Amino acid sequence: MSVTEKDVRYVANLARLKLPENEVKSLANDMNKILEYMELLNEVDTSNVAPLEHVIELDSRLRTDKAEKPLDHDDALKNAPDADSDYFRVPKVIE
Repeated sequence: MSVTEKDVRYVANLARLKLPENEVKSLANDMNKILEYMELLNEVDTSNVAPLEHVIELDSRLRTDKAEKPLDHDDALKNAPDADSDYFRVPKVIE
């Protein structure tokens, strides 16, 4: 599969992008290089490789997920710059 300049224009139109004509050929070339690299990666035998969540092991960096007592209502409001008895007060942002 190769990407043509027509394909680049089509995708740009779908994305509502206005591409200068001098960039269309360059983008087609870049996309074809990406596809060539993907074909190269498809040649790699990964049948004995387990799927990964992350590229590196993160077990030591994650804390255990445990339920804790929720923050008391009064404690949550105590450091608020502006609050009434029940809620945080924030500036109006919609007219």
